[in-house]
Amino acid sequence: MSPKVLVIATSRKTRGGITSVVLAHEKGLQWDDYHCRWIETHRDKSAIVKLWYFIKAFFQYLFLFPFYDIVHIHLSEPPSAIRKLPFMWLAKFFGKKTIVHFHSFSTETTIDGKWAWVYKYEFSRADIVITLSEYWKEKVTCFLNDGKGKVRVVYNPCPNINKQWGNTPLADSDVMMPRRNVILYAGTITPRKGYADLIKAFAKIALYHKDWMIAFAGNGEIEKGKALAEELGISSQTLFLGWCAGADKDRAFREATIFCLPSYAEGFPMAVLDAWAYGLPVITTPVGGIPDVAKDGENMLLFDSGDVDALTQCLERMINDTKLRVKIAEASKVFANNTFNATVVNRCVGKIYNELMA
Repeated sequence: MSPKVLVIATSRKTRGGITSVVLAHEKGLQWDDYHCRWIETHRDKSAIVKLWYFIKAFFQYLFLFPFYDIVHIHLSEPPSAIRKLPFMWLAKFFGKKTIVHFHSFSTETTIDGKWAWVYKYEFSRADIVITLSEYWKEKVTCFLNDGKGKVRVVYNPCPNINKQWGNTPLADSDVMMPRRNVILYAGTITPRKGYADLIKAFAKIALYHKDWMIAFAGNGEIEKGKALAEELGISSQTLFLGWCAGADKDRAFREATIFCLPSYAEGFPMAVLDAWAYGLPVITTPVGGIPDVAKDGENMLLFDSGDVDALTQCLERMINDTKLRVKIAEASKVFANNTFNATVVNRCVGKIYNELMA
């Protein structure tokens, strides 16, 4: 009988990177080959709903885990890691193989913070720790003083966007014919993501590009963003779409010409992966896993987090240079079709399952 895997992660109804990653894993061959079962531990609702999800998940886990061989735990910031403690303890007490899949964006709040002992417990007891980039692999390896080679890199996958999340990236004809002069930002609108830097940078050149606008797809500090755009005189060239999913998200990415994420900290940004899947040229910062693959001016434009003047120059360069946009858009499609293709990533996950059961 084939080995079986319990996947411990946040709810499929929750917004965020972990949910997106597990949904992508769910479409891979390894999901069926290993009879994977997703136990949903958390949902972004009221405290009562959160408590109910956790209790329901733990009792479901108690019932199911005797019949499973591997426990694959996804976690990120301290609340997520703390929720997973009883799942890890029970798995190791009964001798199950365990994987910890680490999705954090900051060492300061996790392995270098006051909850470092939680991560030390979970990482040290895991048979394999999966990180999202070489940067995070190095950090976790040092944190564990690991000499056993238990830390691995598995990139987050680009979404499959055709045929209602089928198996092929966006068609070339769709990629190379953008419909609007829009610079798209996607993700929660928070200071960590640098949304204000994009507004400030665009304000410096908006007068010279009146046919261009910036669009923000995400929830969060929308009113603050609107106020800043108003203050800088670009409210007519600034659009806040709110949280976008499904057809709305698809439309936002298909209508955009440039993608920009001015983030200060990431694991591996799902929004950039989305942009690659849609063949958009990307402007971003060298944070998290981006330096693993970034070649400035070749497959993306890079600037340092918080450097508004440098971001302004990147925007101006991308707007004015059509050949550069086309070249970087082609590089985005290469990422989506190769290293970050969902099939490739899921095959890596399957190999790890095979290794654990060898």
